[in-house]
Amino acid sequence: MISDLPDEDDDELLPHREPEGHETAAAPTRAYVLHADLKSARSRRLPEHGLAEAVALAAALPGMQVIGAEVVRLAKISPGQLFGSGKVEDLKARCKADEIELVLVDGTVSPVQQRNLEKAWGVKLLDRTSLILEIFADRARTREGVLQVELAALSYQRTRLVRAWTHLERQRGGFGFVGGPGETQLESDRRAIDDQVLRLKRQLEKVVRTRELHRASRRKVPFPLVALVGYTNAGKSTLFNRMTGADVMAKDMLFATLDPTMRGVVLPSGRKVIASDTVGFISDLPTQLVAAFRATLEEVLEADLILHVRDISHPETAEQAADVTDILTSLGVANDTPLFEVWNKLDLVDPSARESLSVQRENRSGVFPVSALTGEGVDSLLAAVSDAFAETRMTEDLTLPFAQGRARAQLHEMGVVEAEEQREDGYLITVRWTDRQKAQWQPN
Repeated sequence: MISDLPDEDDDELLPHREPEGHETAAAPTRAYVLHADLKSARSRRLPEHGLAEAVALAAALPGMQVIGAEVVRLAKISPGQLFGSGKVEDLKARCKADEIELVLVDGTVSPVQQRNLEKAWGVKLLDRTSLILEIFADRARTREGVLQVELAALSYQRTRLVRAWTHLERQRGGFGFVGGPGETQLESDRRAIDDQVLRLKRQLEKVVRTRELHRASRRKVPFPLVALVGYTNAGKSTLFNRMTGADVMAKDMLFATLDPTMRGVVLPSGRKVIASDTVGFISDLPTQLVAAFRATLEEVLEADLILHVRDISHPETAEQAADVTDILTSLGVANDTPLFEVWNKLDLVDPSARESLSVQRENRSGVFPVSALTGEGVDSLLAAVSDAFAETRMTEDLTLPFAQGRARAQLHEMGVVEAEEQREDGYLITVRWTDRQKAQWQPN
């Protein structure tokens, strides 16, 4: 059920816009996906699964038609072109034969490598970070989301500036006779980006302050926060909709959810909590995005309970879970924050695999197999969430002078006042609350 709680995502919604450079649906961009598999690099994933994820990322970008994909195994990285000369020539012929317009490299490509490969193949090239930034730019709908994506893109772009303007040599101050050397084009571009970054940070600070006001208001209300986290496309939004009755966009697509959503939920015990649907995580998440979206992800830091939603049907569900754990640790999520593992997409698991999952659960607590799509197991999960917040309540008498009107009002807002008596020197208030509510109360 949905309770009448204010949403924290009531940012100004922005109209949909087509990102610059994207083709219309009538003329999709013909793309080819490459997954660079470096022998010396250690990875949790099989290269074939990495390629499948890269293809899914490409498919998540509107106006993209993936013509083909392949794993390119590398003994070592070529500093100038990433791939060896033979592979570069082979891919050049493929791009020409298939009329490829865009090559997506699932990995890190240096500015020099990108420039050389684009020149050799005659196509546009995006690496993994660029592609994720493009997807985020397309999905952002709120003012905060748009600002965060723009900030992340500028921070990334600044690292990509290379000396591509050698024909300009050095510009000189004044007329060039007695004036000292001026700034290079590279320095000029960096300064322009720094100015834009500063402007965006100031705008974002205003939005963040508004979000902090929402948080401050919520802290006064005795409703715990339950944050849904997980790998992208694990089914968080579908579970969120199932729990809350909301209608958040839920598609079989990477990064279907970008802007955070908050809803009130009434648990089977009658207790109210706030559920938060957050952006999905992914392996090798660009550092620029982690930094830009830290304000949004801070919801997880303040959560009273974290639901780690896993796609248990995915062949690399364990590797995805490890990536999520790494990101939660990097965000500074406390080790003592209660966490439930929600093994989602049970409807896609065959009977024999279900038996194996049952064996895995035997020696683990806090694990709940569910199907957010069909509703299987969700009632058990909600009952467990209810039990997690079934805190012991105690009764106390508080004496407050008349000058502490704000502290008195907060007690009433928290809904913990059992009785109140006005005396000559102030108020005698009987409260019934939990240790957590007592800690949240601010008498001064």
